[in-house]
Amino acid sequence: MAIELQEEERYKVYMGRGGKRLLHWEHWSCPDAETCLTGIDYYEHPKLCREKLRELYPMLNLGIPETDEPRKRPQMGSSGRTSNAENHTVRWGESESSTFLHGEAYFKTPEDVFAFSPLEHADFRSWRHVVENHDFSSEEIIYRNFRKHYPAEWGDKAPPLSAASSGFYNTTFMWPLLTFGWELFLECCLDERFQRIMDEFAEINRRVFRAISRLPVNFVICHDDIVMTRGPVCSPQWMHRYVFPRYEEYWSLLKAAGKEVIFMVDGCVDAYADDVFACGARGIISEPYTNYKEIARKHKDCFIAGEGDNRILNRNNPEEIRVMVESMVETGKMSAGYMMCVGNHIPWNVSPEGIKRYLDLSAELAFR
Repeated sequence: MAIELQEEERYKVYMGRGGKRLLHWEHWSCPDAETCLTGIDYYEHPKLCREKLRELYPMLNLGIPETDEPRKRPQMGSSGRTSNAENHTVRWGESESSTFLHGEAYFKTPEDVFAFSPLEHADFRSWRHVVENHDFSSEEIIYRNFRKHYPAEWGDKAPPLSAASSGFYNTTFMWPLLTFGWELFLECCLDERFQRIMDEFAEINRRVFRAISRLPVNFVICHDDIVMTRGPVCSPQWMHRYVFPRYEEYWSLLKAAGKEVIFMVDGCVDAYADDVFACGARGIISEPYTNYKEIARKHKDCFIAGEGDNRILNRNNPEEIRVMVESMVETGKMSAGYMMCVGNHIPWNVSPEGIKRYLDLSAELAFR
């Protein structure tokens, strides 16, 4: 019952109707902090550790493993080595990340890019580097792949007031970025021949979002890293040609099916936040470089999260962490859709003591 009630509370926050207590949405992958916070070794007793963590900090809403079977301790990071140059991966949580070697391994020249047809290669299952490496050959194949992750008894509708969600990483911008790699993407994206490629990716995503619109969920997390820490990658003109019209199209499919969109983006999204809302998003979750107070002022009770900064947690200065939490709470009072969130992640190497200060201060101060 407690979990069901929490789901209902999260639904209300997503919809801009949050209550007095500010909930959390944390990008959490710090096993050592779990051990520190609970006094239970995460690797020896992952289930017991997570159960204790949920008891201490229920607002985190972290999942609990099905068994207490011990987990292998990560080798990466234990001797100072935090990356694997051969695989282009880094330490991530209790294991390692996906590869950061994207299209560079497959495409060498602009002509390779312009010769590629996304629709002819719509089965991406062997393309590990594109993140969404599924078979996109048809809407039905996509639907079956997504639908298996939700209870059969739900049918076509999520439980009312449930925070049940789906998500898609390559909403538009990520497709060419991941497929071709940064350099080739930027070298080719202004060429008129690039339009055909973007149109083909758009057809793949029409299948995706038609399939997602049939799922038993109330929210869809749409991810696209359209900005960096200092702002936009591509010009407004390029974005309004290739990206924002697609968002409006895809999200209208979801909204017609009764689903709400939460947009997830790294970096500073200030320049494009208004465009994202105009395309139909209910809210934005981003990183601490974004001006959340300005978004809250302009978009009444929208969903927003990501204002917390892991660099502050890592410095573990009690006063600095308090100032950060107090500022986050101030923004939370401006929007009934605000969630506490360390937007640039809580990875494996963040100070457990700094995390504890943040969580304890949030438990004390995070109220509207």
